[in-house]
Amino acid sequence: MAPQPGFDRRSLLRGGAAATAASAIGLGAAGTAHAAGPAAAPAGSRSAARAKVAEPRIYSTEEWGARAPSSAIVVEDHRPTFIVVHHTAEPGNSEDYSLEHAKKICRDIQNFHMDGNGWSDSGQQFTNSRGGFRLEGRHRSLEVVRGGTQHVQGANVGNHNSEVIGIENEGLYTEVDVPQALWDSLVQLVAWIAAQYGTDLANIKGHRDFNSTECPGEVLYGRLQELRDAVGNALGLSSSLGELLNWPLLKPGSVGPQVRAAQHLLRAKGYSVPVDGIFGTSTKRAVAELADTHNIDRHTCSAMHHSKVDETGFLGSDIWPLLTPGDRRPEGGEIEEAVGTLLRSKRGKAPDVGELTETAWKRLLN
Repeated sequence: MAPQPGFDRRSLLRGGAAATAASAIGLGAAGTAHAAGPAAAPAGSRSAARAKVAEPRIYSTEEWGARAPSSAIVVEDHRPTFIVVHHTAEPGNSEDYSLEHAKKICRDIQNFHMDGNGWSDSGQQFTNSRGGFRLEGRHRSLEVVRGGTQHVQGANVGNHNSEVIGIENEGLYTEVDVPQALWDSLVQLVAWIAAQYGTDLANIKGHRDFNSTECPGEVLYGRLQELRDAVGNALGLSSSLGELLNWPLLKPGSVGPQVRAAQHLLRAKGYSVPVDGIFGTSTKRAVAELADTHNIDRHTCSAMHHSKVDETGFLGSDIWPLLTPGDRRPEGGEIEEAVGTLLRSKRGKAPDVGELTETAWKRLLN
């Protein structure tokens, strides 16, 4: 997670889940949440006709015993663009699935964000427990989503908090999957929020789509298209979204052509790193220095509310744009080497690379 206003710190697929999740969501038989757009509206877009979704049971800040915020809640006078999925990482994958445990998690997170980070309230707008309980995070989030035209500004995605609604999912999902109860409740919550705001399905994202962080974990991040499919099914929309390209996340211990290409790009920026395809100490140091140079703060993702994991030097969505230029000059230099490394790794499936746009780099790196 990321800081609130005033701080500006950065704060596999399971078959059939879409159908089962949709059956658990109340769909209105009449009317649409937003007026139907033109016939050519993209599937999943705000202008596409969509079904109403009944509000799921969400426990308010009062019901879980939240402290009062230390300053006024900021309400953005526009709809959020993105719904962002997080994992809390700590206190880990508890087998206590009770409502009382879910409430305690919310109190722990709020205490950490207010007392540890100095924020005015919980950073996330909503929390989703391993037992399938949905709870309001930051004060007024539930009330404002119900209105459908504004959103509460949180502190969960660095440099994007005026654009996002963040959902913390209890647990650590770097290697293990989410419990079915958490998955079903996540689908219901995201479908309701998306119906309220007319959110494009493509704008259901993970934290790492914005910042260089592990969050929401490799496994949960890998299920985001499944989540979009399930939400689209609930909204009566096709989730055929075309090509969704994201920047990869590299970190210490990563190996392969993506790392080798990153090392060429770092050398093009003047950093002395080996080109060995291994994300070692010198590569981590260079990435961290590049982030510092561009005022992208080092951080431990604050969603990991008791974690000691240091994500300094991770290379993700906010660092790649600093490394990837729009041309290959000088000819035969490090940029050309980076492109060549990635093209050779495709083994006959290489994209047609012309101008080095952001999309072209993403195609090369994926």
